[in-house]
Amino acid sequence: MTDTAPVGTLDGWAVAPFSSAGLTHDVYERGSGPGVVLVPEVPGLTPQVLGLADHLVDAGFTVAVPSPFGTPGREPSVGAVLQVLPRLCVSREFRAFATDVRRPFSDWLRALAVDLDGRTPGPGVGVIGMCFTGGFALAAAVEGAVLAAVLSQPGVPFAVGRARAANPGLSEADLGVVAARAERGEVCALGLRFSEDAAVPRARFESVRRALGGAFEVLELDSSPGNPGGFSRSAHSVLTNEVRERPGQPAFEARERVVAFLRERLGTAA
Repeated sequence: MTDTAPVGTLDGWAVAPFSSAGLTHDVYERGSGPGVVLVPEVPGLTPQVLGLADHLVDAGFTVAVPSPFGTPGREPSVGAVLQVLPRLCVSREFRAFATDVRRPFSDWLRALAVDLDGRTPGPGVGVIGMCFTGGFALAAAVEGAVLAAVLSQPGVPFAVGRARAANPGLSEADLGVVAARAERGEVCALGLRFSEDAAVPRARFESVRRALGGAFEVLELDSSPGNPGGFSRSAHSVLTNEVRERPGQPAFEARERVVAFLRERLGTAA
């Protein structure tokens, strides 16, 4: 594609540290209306992530963006990824290769969701995770304040081997809690991926669907050769890098579906 993804800056965002579960991370916040926690993808709070955050603010949400890794506002690059990813791979906070574990960052994220819910209108909050943090959105849905979870190209655990490829990124016990909440109509989830994205195996979403049933909606964007959207086979970041501000463009429409999904769950008018 010849044009570029929407971007934003740190201007106008209030920042403060938030501590819970023995962890402290800065959180950037702006907007009004029901709360949405937007967790950045690797390498961090990039201009493209801020572009998505600005879009959510304009859509009528209070948006809280934690900065658990990387340098806020820094452009994405191979160098930026290489500075961040090795540490994340071995971090006990994220446990990138582990299966059936409760990750410490999940506990911190749930506490942030509760805090945001207590300060914003509406029946609860939404959580969006992307790439490395995609599965953490579903893990956050153990918490009753979370009514909507968006899993955009969830890449943890890293898909090394069949078991990890199918793993939804949270413990079996936590998945059972989320499934029970979904059965009661308390939470819904939305998953997004590109069809040819090997880092986000289709089996991972199949595992979530088995657990959540009709409470899990999947949007799979075509990235096969010759696809109508013009995406490369390496397309990965559904809601940021691949979005173009053109109605009808598949990633643009996926972003619009995310906004509509959050409005449905959090009671925000269009």
